[in-house]
Amino acid sequence: MARQKMETEEASGKLAALEGWTSEDGMQSIRKSFRFADFSEAFAFMVRAAMAAEKLDHHPDWRNVYKTVDVLISTHDAGGLTDLDFQLAAEMDRFASHTSKG
Repeated sequence: MARQKMETEEASGKLAALEGWTSEDGMQSIRKSFRFADFSEAFAFMVRAAMAAEKLDHHPDWRNVYKTVDVLISTHDAGGLTDLDFQLAAEMDRFASHTSKG
């Protein structure tokens, strides 16, 4: 399925609606760092996020060190940001809101 890259203005508007996410590479991707109480909570977040990503068929670039999960999202085959990136970011925020410590 071809995914349509967003224009910069539309992506900027969607980014403004998300808390704590920043743009990278001239609005080609979005990034956020999630912190949790401990490794167990961080890993539980990653499991929930992975399930959501699988349902969307859209997968983040991420890294976990102890209680921190760093996330970078972009639609590689579209060459930038698409609606899927913002859907996944919103889902991640929703999962983190139950356990995030900062």
